[in-house]
Amino acid sequence: MELKAMSKSELEGFYKQACEEYDGYKAKGLALNMARGKPSAEQLDLTEGMLTAVSTNAECYAEDGTDCRNYGIGDGLPEAKKLFAPMLGVSEDEIMVLGNSSLTIMYDNIAKFMVFGTGNGAEPWSIQARDKKLKWLCPVPGYDRHFLITEKFGFEMVNIPTDENGPDMDMIEKLVAEDDSIKGIWCVPMYANPTGVTYSDEVVKRLAAMKTAAKDFRIFWDNAYCIHHLNDTPDKLLNILDEAKKAGNEERVLMFASTSKVTYPGAGVAVMGAAKANIDYIRSLMTVQSIGPDKINQLRHVKFFKDFEGVTEHMKKHAALVAPRFAAVLDELDREIAPLGIAKWTKPNGGYFISFNAMSGCAKRICQLCKEAGVVLTGAGATFPYGKDPEDSNIRIAPTYPPIDELKTAARIFALATKIACAEKLLGK
Repeated sequence: MELKAMSKSELEGFYKQACEEYDGYKAKGLALNMARGKPSAEQLDLTEGMLTAVSTNAECYAEDGTDCRNYGIGDGLPEAKKLFAPMLGVSEDEIMVLGNSSLTIMYDNIAKFMVFGTGNGAEPWSIQARDKKLKWLCPVPGYDRHFLITEKFGFEMVNIPTDENGPDMDMIEKLVAEDDSIKGIWCVPMYANPTGVTYSDEVVKRLAAMKTAAKDFRIFWDNAYCIHHLNDTPDKLLNILDEAKKAGNEERVLMFASTSKVTYPGAGVAVMGAAKANIDYIRSLMTVQSIGPDKINQLRHVKFFKDFEGVTEHMKKHAALVAPRFAAVLDELDREIAPLGIAKWTKPNGGYFISFNAMSGCAKRICQLCKEAGVVLTGAGATFPYGKDPEDSNIRIAPTYPPIDELKTAARIFALATKIACAEKLLGK
């Protein structure tokens, strides 16, 4: 029976029973974590061979004879570009292979545009900001670390609602056409964080072709989960750079990805894809910033995977470990929460997260109850700019990190916390 259909006495009985079971778990002093999209230890074990892929001085040379132990090649080894270009769907002169973090590259690009401008004749964003508050579009719910970057640089962040196709394009098109203070948009276009949604072809085409009042408007296309499929029928994502070229807006798009959840989060490689003019411009600014990235690490990746087919085969091993974890959480929610009519959640084909929407006004209470029972979640509100979810409804669930037995326990406690929080709201407690 749905909770809203219960009589007061039935609801009080339901609440009492949920609290008793919850108290039993709380007394165990558990320490479980579903807060961040971290790979499990078993996933990290998959890449053990990389630790010995380059193990002697003789193995430290690139295909062209470059000694990877030394300075140089600031934008990535040619063979690393060849390996990762298919991941973003770009040519080898439209990609840079850099350090271990795509988030660092995104932050760095915004910093460059603040100081030097975007390279197309427009003033640096910091100079423009003297006369008006600059703005940034943020599809919600979204990635908290994206929002923290634009908050740190002083942008006014504008919430953009999303649905199963991606962000609200009618709203976006109207805003960017009228307001030249809007300088960019965050996008996680495939298996989005946290919704798991993949942008529809129509959304991609409209983003690529839309008219913008700001000639220096930029799409930060964080394709973090482009190869993180959970099954043999993955989502398909249209190539936005190709669409932007067709519309004459190829300078608009900056694409990012990394192997942080493919190899080692602290020792992966990150890539940026863009039109050659953008790549050349960013390279010109980087020459005074760095002598070059960790080429030995890039060489490890090349030797371990050999080619992009090797990457895709490796990701099937990840899916075999990750898919059962998603299933464990979704099975618990389907069994314990779905019949009650108190929440909705996504069932993605890939990525690292489940987006859970409880009854309005219940997310903070659910997270509090989970914390008190030893289950750590990403804080309620984190999936919105400034940490403010106007409905206090959305919670990001990250199933990948805990061992499967611990995950099942955490999912059970989460379900109980949801029952308790929603019953309290209906009872007026």
